Amino acid sequence: MEQFIVKHQARILGVISCFDRLLLKGYLSISYPEGMESFLNRQGVLFKDFKHFAVACSDTVKDNAIQTARKAGRPFIYLNSAVRKEEHAREIAHRDGITQGLVCVFSVVEACQSFKLKYGDGKPRLESSSPRALCLYFYYLDREFGFMHVRIQTWFPFTVQVYLNGHEWLARKMTQHGIGYVQVENAFVRIDDCRRAQRFADRLVKKNFPRLLDAFARKVNPFLDDLLQNMRYYWIIDQAEYATDVLFRDRAVLKHLYAHLLQHATVCFSAEDVLTFLGRKLNGNFQGEVTNRLKKRWPGARVKHRMKGNWIKMYDKHGCVLRIETVINHPYEFRVRREGRRQGEWVMGWYPMAKRISNLYRYAEVCLSANRAYLAALSVVDDPAQAYRLLNDLCEPVAKNGRRRRALNPLRKDEVALFAATLRGEHFIHGFRNRDLATHLNARQPKSKDPRERKRNSARITRLIQLLHAHRLIAKIPRSRRYRITLRGATLMSAAVYLYNHDVPNIIAKHAA
Repeated sequence: MEQFIVKHQARILGVISCFDRLLLKGYLSISYPEGMESFLNRQGVLFKDFKHFAVACSDTVKDNAIQTARKAGRPFIYLNSAVRKEEHAREIAHRDGITQGLVCVFSVVEACQSFKLKYGDGKPRLESSSPRALCLYFYYLDREFGFMHVRIQTWFPFTVQVYLNGHEWLARKMTQHGIGYVQVENAFVRIDDCRRAQRFADRLVKKNFPRLLDAFARKVNPFLDDLLQNMRYYWIIDQAEYATDVLFRDRAVLKHLYAHLLQHATVCFSAEDVLTFLGRKLNGNFQGEVTNRLKKRWPGARVKHRMKGNWIKMYDKHGCVLRIETVINHPYEFRVRREGRRQGEWVMGWYPMAKRISNLYRYAEVCLSANRAYLAALSVVDDPAQAYRLLNDLCEPVAKNGRRRRALNPLRKDEVALFAATLRGEHFIHGFRNRDLATHLNARQPKSKDPRERKRNSARITRLIQLLHAHRLIAKIPRSRRYRITLRGATLMSAAVYLYNHDVPNIIAKHAA
C-alpha cells in the first residue's frame, strides 16, 4: 500500500482503515433441535404442544417491544419487506430530531430459523425449519456506536442480530477526543489527524463484545431475565466489511485516475491475483469460483472480485474517497493461530478461522492485508500522459557495472509481454524469482523435459531480469533470490503496456476509419 500512497502523496489528505459494516449474531443453546427438546422437557411441555407454547412466547416478545417503544415515546411500525428499513429509520430520526436513544421499532415478517414437529417411528421429534415469522428491528442512535439496530425473531429460538458500523463508532471517538473531521454518510472526506484516528480505529477489536452484545440482547429479549435466565447468547461474526479509504484532495484528480483504476482492475487482475490478495494460492486442491465483476452504478462504477463467499470491492465515495473493501462471509477460507487438537494432543498451530466473536482481531488482520495488497497492485496505474514523457529513457542503452545493456522498445510485442509478466499482482506482494517470470512468459509453451533446453531458457530469463535491473525497473531484495518492482518500474512498464494495448490500437482504428 505504501507504494500507492507515496506515488500519490501530493494529491491525498490521508488514509484510514476501519471496519465498516458488522453483522453479529447471537445463538442460544436451544438453537438446535436437541437443545430445544431438552428445554421443552425441563419446562414440562409436550412436543405436540410446541406450537401453542411458541405462539404465547412470541406474543410476549412482541408486547415487550410495543411497551419499550411506548415508554420511549417512539413509534412502533409494521412494514412490508420491500421497504428499505435503514433509510426509513434515518428519516424518522432526522424528522424527530433524535440524537441519542431509541429511534423506532419496526416489525417485519421474514424467513427465520426455527423448528417444526416431525412424526415417524416412536415419539414425535423436532427438526430445523425456515418458516416466515415476525421479526422486530430496534433502531438506536447509541452513545458509543451511533446508528445501529438490534433484530430479534419473535419465534423460538429467539436468534438476535446486531448491526454496527465502524465508521459511526470512529466518528464518535474522534468527536470525543477533539479530532476534526467531515463525514458524509459512512465515509470521511476529511480527517485532520489520520494517524491518531487510525490508532482509535485499531482499538475497536479490543472491546469486550460479548458483554456489550449481551446488554443489547437484554433490551429486546424479555425472557433472558425469566424463562431463559440460565442461558447466554453465543456470538458470532455473520458478516464483516473492512474498508481502507484513501482521501483525495481534489475530486477531478480522483475522477481521472479512477477510470484507469477500474480498467486495470477488471482487465489485468487474474484469478491468481485475487487469490493472492486474499492470502490464498491457486492449486489443484482449490474448489470454488473466482470472478471479477464491473457494475455501473450512480454516480460511478464499482468492481468486485469474488472468491466463494468472500470478496474485495473497489469504488469511489462521493467523488473524493477511493475505497478498497474486503468482505468476509466465510472465514473458514482463512487461518488463525490458536490451540487445537492434532493427533490426540492440544497444540498451538494455524487452523481454519471460525466465526466466533473472539476472532474479530484476525478478521481485521486478514482484511487489512488484502486491502494493502490490492492497493499495492494498483500502484502501477497512473495518468499515462505523464509517464509517456519518461518512456524515452527506456529507448536508450544503459551501463551497469561497467557493462552496456541494450535499450528497451515499448512498442515491441516481446518487450510488452515481459513488462506485463513482471507487473502481475502477486509480484507486488511477494516479489518474483526467475521461475515465476518464466512460468508466465512461457505459459503457452509446453514444458521441456530436456535439461539443456531448460537451462538455456533459465539463462534467457536471467538476462531479461538483468536488463530490467539495469534500467532500474526492478531491484534485488537483499539476502534472497527475489526481485521487487520499483516505483519507476511500476510507472514506466504500466505506461508501456497501456500504450501498446490501448492507445496504439485506438490510433490505428481511428486512421483506418
